[in-house]
Amino acid sequence: MRSENTPFVGGPMDGRVLPVLVGPTGHPPKWYRIPVPQGDGSPPMVHAYRRVPAGHTKRLGLQRGWKYEYAPEGVERREVRWPWSKPKGTP
Repeated sequence: MRSENTPFVGGPMDGRVLPVLVGPTGHPPKWYRIPVPQGDGSPPMVHAYRRVPAGHTKRLGLQRGWKYEYAPEGVERREVRWPWSKPKGTP
């Protein structure tokens, strides 16, 4: 498996660069979750980071890679909506 050094911005991992595994398309995952164990035996606290573009080149505007930004609200829940599904709120 190939990995890519990816910077983290904000939250407890601010300023760190970690090797993140990339998928078959060469992109790291859209969300990166970091569980932090609690000392009192309760379930671990999970910090979530969202993948965003790291920047663009001046001349052609090509993307320079990825970075992860802290998302204090957590991972967004997405629901698959098929064309034949009923609209939300309809019983």
